Amino acid sequence: MTNRPRVRRVAIPEPLIVADFWANRRGEAVRVQLCEFEGCALVDVRKHFTNGEGKLQATKKGLALAVIRLPELASAINKALATARELGLIRKGGRP
Repeated sequence: MTNRPRVRRVAIPEPLIVADFWANRRGEAVRVQLCEFEGCALVDVRKHFTNGEGKLQATKKGLALAVIRLPELASAINKALATARELGLIRKGGRP
């Protein structure tokens, strides 16, 4: 039996917003955050809308994964970015 090194678990008492960016001109945004649900650390990528008070509010549209899967998600996003650039869908700076 192999002894794997023990990873110290860090509690996330409040969601930690990593990034926000506008998804469209209708006031919808994408928010990336680290949070915790039932003791499991998650990376949450979710669409938000601007409510009547002008604040962003989460929708059900999104993806929440165990944070241990973050390297795989990042790799997949980077592959999609490289492929989109190869196809001429976006320029190096980011916009079409």
